[in-house]
Amino acid sequence: MDEIRLIEPDEAYADQIWEYRTRFLESKEDDGGCGMLLDCSTFEEWLDITRAMTDASTCPEGRVPSDCYLAVRTSDQKLVGMIDMRHHIDHPILGTWGGHIGYSVHPDERRKGYATRMLQLDLENARKLGIQRVMVTCDDGNTASEKTILKNGGVYEKDVLVDGRVVKRFWIEL
Repeated sequence: MDEIRLIEPDEAYADQIWEYRTRFLESKEDDGGCGMLLDCSTFEEWLDITRAMTDASTCPEGRVPSDCYLAVRTSDQKLVGMIDMRHHIDHPILGTWGGHIGYSVHPDERRKGYATRMLQLDLENARKLGIQRVMVTCDDGNTASEKTILKNGGVYEKDVLVDGRVVKRFWIEL
């Protein structure tokens, strides 16, 4: 696996982010960890929402403050994945069905170890924020994500029904 780093989204990656969105729309896969990328009609709209989400004072009502990061391969500056870390695990919705960390890897970049490294880097970010416990979820049957979560210290809690699909919840103690 090539080295990656997590960076905050910016205009320099607009084309790659929009291609990432297109790829997920075409594949009809879940865009976990992409913020609200599939819900936005322009890159600028998504970037504005992503930036607003980072602070409780600007976070849209009904949402949870969060940080979205791009996982960028350092050798060629290619976007290989995205990861979203919600700040407040005690939120009533997150505590009921959601996740605290969501991530996705570009379909062309899978099976290279990027998901494991992305989660490791994001757990370091969580520690810096003083977060002591995070939830990570994956769809039932997504064995690759489940292995990634377990490799990073995830402990299975239970299965929950989310929007008609079974989701496995794991906790990671920091």
